[in-house]
Amino acid sequence: MKEKDLPNTNSDRRNFLKMGLLAGGATIAGVALNAAAGGDKATGEKVKALTTDGKLIEVDSGLMEESHEHKKPCGDEINYRQGIPGKSFVMVIDLARCKNARKCVSKCQDMHGLPVEDEWMKVFLMQDSTDTAPYWFPKPCFHCNQPPCVKVCPVGATYKRSDGLVLIDNERCIGCKFCMTACPYSSRVFQWKDPEQPEKMEHACYTPESSVPSRVGTVGKCDFCPDMARKGILPDCVTGCPNGTIFFGDKKEDIITNGSETFRFSELVHDRAGYHFMAELGTEPNVYYLPPVERLFDYETGFDNLTDEQKVFYRNSIVKKH
Repeated sequence: MKEKDLPNTNSDRRNFLKMGLLAGGATIAGVALNAAAGGDKATGEKVKALTTDGKLIEVDSGLMEESHEHKKPCGDEINYRQGIPGKSFVMVIDLARCKNARKCVSKCQDMHGLPVEDEWMKVFLMQDSTDTAPYWFPKPCFHCNQPPCVKVCPVGATYKRSDGLVLIDNERCIGCKFCMTACPYSSRVFQWKDPEQPEKMEHACYTPESSVPSRVGTVGKCDFCPDMARKGILPDCVTGCPNGTIFFGDKKEDIITNGSETFRFSELVHDRAGYHFMAELGTEPNVYYLPPVERLFDYETGFDNLTDEQKVFYRNSIVKKH
């Protein structure tokens, strides 16, 4: 876009920015041009941003901020950048129990007001070798102890807490997508459009612990639902699973539960040979997997409630580990 084509009024600029962040390389570059044109929010401070076609550009931080509508803060005394005292959260996923019921996906979407195309909990069809049957593999954010995403964020919007969680502050997020590129597990989702959230979320105050109300032009992901943990409530993905596949708990207390069964975390991981996915990367995830040994379901049952399109997708995209 040429400079002479840029909007001149403040209202036009806000609309342009809002649309430009969604449209890709050419228009997001226009944000930088708008700063040169004397935008009223320009600060002169440049931050790097990644366009959808993989180009690295510089954008004025003030204009990126203008592209978001800020939500009402909660106004409480909690420092959301610090962890919940005395806690070290952990998740354990028993692959022998998963049949792709997808309740973990839908419950997470309902909880956070996500559109159907945005999944913070994803379920893949995995196969270790051609000699073994495929199995279903739920994948949240791993909340790594050595998170690559945190290191690359230019504005400190994504951060690591003392309770093990990696969160995103959408009041700081400028939508540069560096964190998405840095995450080796593809656990992050970009909010391309205004979310259609329930009325109760529209009027809710925003915190990085609840991740709602979300907003266009920012990044979201599984957050382990710390707002619920403060109340002693398990995440919806845990309680929503009909097969008790997902366990959640506290390393320091050495206790995990799926809502109906409770185990010592250390004993379960030891006795069932729990492991980290792609452990060789050295990110030290806080999600452990129990191998799909003595499975409760044949993997074919995971196709029962899928649409024809979903069935084709899964059969054509089996993830092979070896």
